[in-house]
Amino acid sequence: MRREFLPENWIAVYLRAFQSAMRELRLVFDAGRNQSNLTMAGTGDSRPASGVHAVVVMAKAPLAGAVKSRLAPPLAAEEAAELNRCFLRDLSATIERAIAIFASAHSGRAAGLIAYTPAGAESAFDGVAPPAFRLIAQRGENLTARLIGVCEDLFAAGHASVTLMNSDSPTLPARILVSALTAMNRAADRLAIGGAEDGGYCLIGLKQTHRRIFEQITWSTALVYRETLERAAEIGLEVAELERWYDVDDAAALRRLEAELFDQDARVRRGDPAPATRAYLEFLRAKRRAGESGSKFE
Repeated sequence: MRREFLPENWIAVYLRAFQSAMRELRLVFDAGRNQSNLTMAGTGDSRPASGVHAVVVMAKAPLAGAVKSRLAPPLAAEEAAELNRCFLRDLSATIERAIAIFASAHSGRAAGLIAYTPAGAESAFDGVAPPAFRLIAQRGENLTARLIGVCEDLFAAGHASVTLMNSDSPTLPARILVSALTAMNRAADRLAIGGAEDGGYCLIGLKQTHRRIFEQITWSTALVYRETLERAAEIGLEVAELERWYDVDDAAALRRLEAELFDQDARVRRGDPAPATRAYLEFLRAKRRAGESGSKFE
């Protein structure tokens, strides 16, 4: 059977798309780094984090078999890991862009970080996040403990607020994150939460460590968002509810992501462009057409 693409052609497709995506991301990273340098200068505080809002991606090391297991199949394990790396690149770019918008609108200061697990896996993030991002290790035996631990560590370092994000929403609009930072920048204690359409949340922001917010939550279920609001009500914490988005953690959500990035249907709800993710999905499409993929990606 005659193939539509020869192997060297789909490699070229990916390289061209990836190079284009990296150019777009480099522009975002450079703009964000310049804005960060401006807003961090002259703070007069010996702690670099003092008064800075922390924006933290909670991430597992993007290694084959360790991440995106519910996407393998339809993807092969290494493909799922590479897609996760692309998600992290695009989320990092979104964070940089949101920080620049926030700094311009509110004269506020914010910094991007990745809180990773397992400990010792720092090298897995090489080339994933922009140079301005810090890597910090998660600690704790379960998700509740790890979320609390990241908050405690960053508030102890002097951060004004901590906004925790998942790594599953590569097209999350920057405007949602800007709304979260704006809520964190206002006086008085509060929680900011951006729900996920599956009943969880894409991000959560706190101005101090409220352990109760993360306790007795039925993680990885459709109850997470509701239970989190219940915990906030228990302790009398004001809540700023933000726009909802979606996670990409199964085959159905992957198909939705592909439709968002490639379909021309005006009815499709769209977020940020996610150039690295788009480039890799283009690569997988080319592999599929060439019949070279070890995955069942459709």
